Amino acid sequence: MSQRFVALGDSFTEGVGDPDATRPNGVRGWADRVAEQLAAADPQFRYANLAIRGRLLDQVIAEQLGPALALQPDLVSLYAGGNDLLRPKADIDALAARLEDAVEQLAKTGATVLLFTGVDGAEDPVFRKLRGRTAIYNEHTRVIAARQGARLVDMWAMRQLRDRRLWSADRLHLNSLGHTEVAIAVLEALGRPHGLSPAALGPREPADRRRQRAENLQWGREHVLPWIGRRLRGESSGDTLAAKRPRLLPVD
Repeated sequence: MSQRFVALGDSFTEGVGDPDATRPNGVRGWADRVAEQLAAADPQFRYANLAIRGRLLDQVIAEQLGPALALQPDLVSLYAGGNDLLRPKADIDALAARLEDAVEQLAKTGATVLLFTGVDGAEDPVFRKLRGRTAIYNEHTRVIAARQGARLVDMWAMRQLRDRRLWSADRLHLNSLGHTEVAIAVLEALGRPHGLSPAALGPREPADRRRQRAENLQWGREHVLPWIGRRLRGESSGDTLAAKRPRLLPVD
């Protein structure tokens, strides 16, 4: 039974898209949900979350790997590289090599390591263009998981995550429903019982092209242009933030 869970990564693991003003950094997310379920079955359970939004893979490794190892977790999750894939010049093979080196260091401690594939953006007109890059990185991740004995949450195979109703307004981050779906997948990958329920959304409304154009324009103004501005200024959304749970603590 895992008693020390440490989560590493970027906005996905921090919980962006799932706002909760009562929590550090103002977000909840799948990792918090997993920790809550594991803590309910184990009064000795402790949880730390080192993930910070906007981090690239090398930043995650440089800033979070050492502290994570020092916490001596027996369960550790690692998802990083998604922000790198948004950059056209990213070397995917080199990213995978650095990811495997980090996973190997974690696996050598005897901890259970949890990895993730990226989501399939097949039904989004913008993120569909990243499918090939994401698929290549996913294949690397599958090989790494098999070679290092890690557990794998295959989000590419989670067809429900193609539904935009599981995503926040920025289209980059899951909303509370989406984070719950991932938490369920994580707990099932670990073979652990839980009390979470998947979203019951019902059929999707028929596509309305006029409304879609209006939503795309609003999305561009509110989310894409600010993201481009940060890129041009060399800024990140996480520059002023610290890890939300830097120490292993009980789960409230």
